[in-house]
Amino acid sequence: MTDQDLLDILACPACRAEVRMEGDKIVCSSCGLRFPVRDGIPILLVDEAERPATPAPGRA
Repeated sequence: MTDQDLLDILACPACRAEVRMEGDKIVCSSCGLRFPVRDGIPILLVDEAERPATPAPGRA
């Protein structure tokens, strides 16, 4: 698991917002990109990130 001290200094590489841990992913608090953590190392590459799910039209 990623140390909170590290999370406090990390920022989203796409929008520079704060990030937080959600399960085994690091998630941007602003744009919602989800970054993997492999062998305890955060992979903060936009090309490696999962895009946030977009709700279907008419759903919130």
